[in-house]
Amino acid sequence: MVKKILMIEDEKALQYTLGELLTSEGFALAQAYDGQEGLELARSENPDLVLLDLRLPKKDGFEVLKELKSDKKTSEIPVIIFTNLETAEDIDKALEAGATTYIVKANYGLEDILVKIKEVLSY
Repeated sequence: MVKKILMIEDEKALQYTLGELLTSEGFALAQAYDGQEGLELARSENPDLVLLDLRLPKKDGFEVLKELKSDKKTSEIPVIIFTNLETAEDIDKALEAGATTYIVKANYGLEDILVKIKEVLSY
């Protein structure tokens, strides 16, 4: 069964390169460029995993995470935070809000992210 990933990321170049990698690995991909659109897609597409940036237009990632986790329809979807915010406070806040794992963009290559995604999806 094909796993669907929702990527909520406002950086178009990253959306493109990571999106290419994920689709080449056989994942179905839904993409949103802002938090509001991401929430709507999470509810309508029912993805197997959400890759979520924290700095987003319209609705920030913390707000998106909180809404995903408080909605019965989306509360069980694993969320990987994928951001450049790397303070302990941000990491703790995201994990306490229900994020499955937290990746700092600058510290990981695309292949590392793929490994994390497969771990979370239990490949």
